[in-house]
Amino acid sequence: MQALSTIYQIISMLTNVLVMLIIIQFIIGLLFAFNVVNRSNDFLAGFYMAINRLLEPVLGPIRNLLPNTGAIDFSPLVLIILLNIVLIVLGNVIYG
Repeated sequence: MQALSTIYQIISMLTNVLVMLIIIQFIIGLLFAFNVVNRSNDFLAGFYMAINRLLEPVLGPIRNLLPNTGAIDFSPLVLIILLNIVLIVLGNVIYG
């Protein structure tokens, strides 16, 4: 039982990191979209591109499943909800 608890804690930590990256990607995207920060800022542009490269393999298939909503991308929200559902189910299986 201790091993399952440890695995759950590791998955929970990785999920939290993924959610933080999604939120950071969203905030930087807003800063670029509203011209608060110029895209010529090399540090933020590089950081944003790195996060996009990390998240695109996960967000891409979700985008393909969702209907086209124009300029609003709901795939990060769907991913956060799915990750939380997985954590709830795993927690109930392990501790329930």
